[in-house]
Amino acid sequence: MLQEIGEGFETLHRSGFEIDLRQVAELWVHGSVVRSWLLELLAKALAEEGKDLGAITPFIEESGTGRWIAKHALKRGISLPVVTLALYERFASQSDERFAQKVVAALRNQFGGHPVRRS
Repeated sequence: MLQEIGEGFETLHRSGFEIDLRQVAELWVHGSVVRSWLLELLAKALAEEGKDLGAITPFIEESGTGRWIAKHALKRGISLPVVTLALYERFASQSDERFAQKVVAALRNQFGGHPVRRS
């Protein structure tokens, strides 16, 4: 879910339009099929860090949970393409620069206190 939210907000961020991403997150919290606590946390992060998520770098720490579930699924022949892709995005974030990765890093910090790197 984090990855999808990150990519959705990157699409809005790079749309070429002046979109208040905090207002979008707040609107979706209360009036959309995609409403969730994660969107509340994103609205909070955008309010605290600014519309571009301020000094948060797009580096996403890999805490081990995704790696653990991917290994578990692999041993049992369970297809988890979204989980595996999210894990790979964590690795890619350690060398790429994308707004989606800033969103995911900010969300993980909001809900779990995961560390963020600041520029």
